[in-house]
Amino acid sequence: MMHDELAQTVLRAAEAGQVADRISLDYEARFLRRKVLTADGGTRVLVDLESTTSLEDGDVLACDSGARIAVRAAPEPLLRVTGPNLARLAWHIGNRHTPCQVGDDHLLIRNDPVIAHMLGHVGAALEEITAPFTPEGGAYGHGRTHSHEHVATAHEH
Repeated sequence: MMHDELAQTVLRAAEAGQVADRISLDYEARFLRRKVLTADGGTRVLVDLESTTSLEDGDVLACDSGARIAVRAAPEPLLRVTGPNLARLAWHIGNRHTPCQVGDDHLLIRNDPVIAHMLGHVGAALEEITAPFTPEGGAYGHGRTHSHEHVATAHEH
């Protein structure tokens, strides 16, 4: 299979310089090791990372050719959680090991009917929305509860 680009390294946005294309991926798709992806502008990329990596919104794939492809969190179905005791609601979400994005006055979680039902029983107000999802990392990671690697290998074919 032919690929237009082979990603060599994952960079933080500040390290990236100018980007040639962008790739929009939802939360699950941003967790990968080896996969062919098509960027928003049509560039095909073989991502071949040393280990499974959680790509974050703003990360950049550095390709062997020198091209840079920015990673963006794609909009996806979420629940906006609000209520009189947000800390208590966050505890219930965390107790179920559910990824959660924390705002000043709300929480965002992926749209899950089982978690939504539970949250309704503990006083949450829920609103279905579509938005990019960038949950908090665990104490030891970014976006996932394990480390976020920033070195990757990719090859052009």
